Amino acid sequence: MQSNKKQKQVTGITALYCRLSRDDNTDRESNSIANQKKMLQAYARENHMGNTKFYVDDGYTGTN
Repeated sequence: MQSNKKQKQVTGITALYCRLSRDDNTDRESNSIANQKKMLQAYARENHMGNTKFYVDDGYTGTN
């Protein structure tokens, strides 16, 4: 038996924003950023948020 319910098509992206901690002073991508990515990706997956895209401010400050 087929369902008559139409699937809702999702458009757009789920923006995941990571920001550098001042306490993390490394030349490569910071541990802070790596941990934030893991946590945000897990949250998005658990809440059925697809089409994720990361936006990362690693090495930038509010003044630049």
